[in-house]
Amino acid sequence: MLSYALKRTGLAVVITAISLILLISMIQFIPGDPAAVLLGPLASPAMREVFRQQMGLDQPAIVQILRFFGRVLTGDLGTDVLTNRSVLITVLEQLPYTLALIAASIGWSALLGIPLGCFAAVSRGSLADRIVGVLSVSSIALPAFVVAVYSLLLFSVKLGWFPTIGAGDRGAPLDQLYHLVLPSLAVGLGWVGYLARMVRASMLEVLSENHIRMARAFGLTERTITYQYALKIAIIPTVVILGMGVGNMISSAVFAEIVFARPGVGKLIFDSIATRNYPVVMGAVMITTGFYVLSTLIADLVAAGLDPRVRSAL
Repeated sequence: MLSYALKRTGLAVVITAISLILLISMIQFIPGDPAAVLLGPLASPAMREVFRQQMGLDQPAIVQILRFFGRVLTGDLGTDVLTNRSVLITVLEQLPYTLALIAASIGWSALLGIPLGCFAAVSRGSLADRIVGVLSVSSIALPAFVVAVYSLLLFSVKLGWFPTIGAGDRGAPLDQLYHLVLPSLAVGLGWVGYLARMVRASMLEVLSENHIRMARAFGLTERTITYQYALKIAIIPTVVILGMGVGNMISSAVFAEIVFARPGVGKLIFDSIATRNYPVVMGAVMITTGFYVLSTLIADLVAAGLDPRVRSAL
């Protein structure tokens, strides 16, 4: 297990570095002059040139990337050109809002999707299985931004059940949870169906194995077989998928944060790209990429701990 963990950690570091190089290189191709956007149309060419030199935009892309990694090794992600604050502080102020949204989305989608998948597998071929299948596919097909807009219009504007915008008062946890309901619905709804389909497929495969037949031959109840034996094995692919799903939820969180005017890393990146605030974009992308790779690494290690066969795959 230790050898697998070391190899997987080294691979995660390499993946993070390659991802950052590709993402930062893509930033260079965003149309528009950052100096013209940030300084405004009244800035003179000399002022724009000085600004480009200060931001390092006059250097080739490879030089900018190497300088960025050099600063990262010292714990410096740069300075926000709009507020003159540390990029690291700016991103860390927004990160808890995004993490809370992702945690809420994963939590309720797993609590609903996993039991639905088990129920569909046990009821294979029945009307209930077909209903769960239709609902699962329907939820997967709904984009996060569509769910966000329509849930806002229905539950906030028309019915007035939930707040329209914001993340709630910092000193009021219940108010923050109240503001999380609709955004987490938009981000997590598709994952309910995805998890249900995954668990159903895994459960059907496990329920057909020999040790499950032997358990039935010994007279164990179907409830015991399903939840104490089959589910422990069938849940392993779901754990890995949840780890990978964190990255997808980060992208979905961008839409939720914009529609519901919530603070968060996704909205910070969106606003920074619009203003060509490259230091914030690069710092936020680095942190979110690292968080995504870390979540995938943890999911792989958990899966390897639950199933020793996974360790031989690397």
